[in-house]
Amino acid sequence: MATTGQPKQQGQEQKKTAEKRKPVFVKVDQLKPGTNGHTLIANVLSFNMVLQKGRAAFQHHRQTRIAECLLGDETGTILFTARNDQVDLMKPGNTVILRNAKIDMFKGSMRLAVDKWGRIEVTDPAKFAVKEDNNLSLVEYELVNIVEE
Repeated sequence: MATTGQPKQQGQEQKKTAEKRKPVFVKVDQLKPGTNGHTLIANVLSFNMVLQKGRAAFQHHRQTRIAECLLGDETGTILFTARNDQVDLMKPGNTVILRNAKIDMFKGSMRLAVDKWGRIEVTDPAKFAVKEDNNLSLVEYELVNIVEE
């Protein structure tokens, strides 16, 4: 009886691995407002700490850190909002892979972010030259309400 349970477990494991999709990498110039689930490779160009404050909560010292980083690839650049542990990975010159990134809107412009469902990895240096004259975060968007009559 023990042998019949074993193939069933293997079948379940194979099913789990079969469900994983290959990531579809996008370029910076393909990012649009209100979209999510992006996977991209980008270079960190600059880093600016926006907020750094420590607080004691439930006897644990927890720190809130937010940094704005300019990321780019061969198609353009965009501002990335790094939070807490992500800040340590965003050193200028690093090449990062962002998985499950989303576009947040801040004061009418796009910001790239990775929440708890995504991942950031530092990878080997990229072999592309960043196109710095196409900053998508400088494009200002306006919310327009469409009224149908």
